[in-house]
Amino acid sequence: MKLSRIESGLRLALAFYEAFNNHDAAAMADMISDDCLLETFAPSPAGRLISGRETIAHYWQESFAKTADLHLELEDIFGLGQRVIALYRRDWTDAAGAAQYIRGVDIMRFQSNVITEIKAYSKG
Repeated sequence: MKLSRIESGLRLALAFYEAFNNHDAAAMADMISDDCLLETFAPSPAGRLISGRETIAHYWQESFAKTADLHLELEDIFGLGQRVIALYRRDWTDAAGAAQYIRGVDIMRFQSNVITEIKAYSKG
């Protein structure tokens, strides 16, 4: 396996999280495959499975509309082959104005320089 292939997944994941923090659902959608699968961490305990670029982009748009200050702070990120694992802290303000956060992990799969799968897990 070439190092450049491993690095390309990491570079794409970093660009994805930058777009997330800019609340740019369109840019995020450009980084995923047409048939991408997103497994969310909510609702507990099993999350929700969302498939397809347009449906996932709509989900992200709704999430950003509900939580205007939603932000991910990467704590660690590493990759090998077609996988990248990112550990993060997710911060937002709830409807009552209280600061909230959870710590989470995303496991991403890449193919042909796009994200084909995102599995999100959280503590909490």
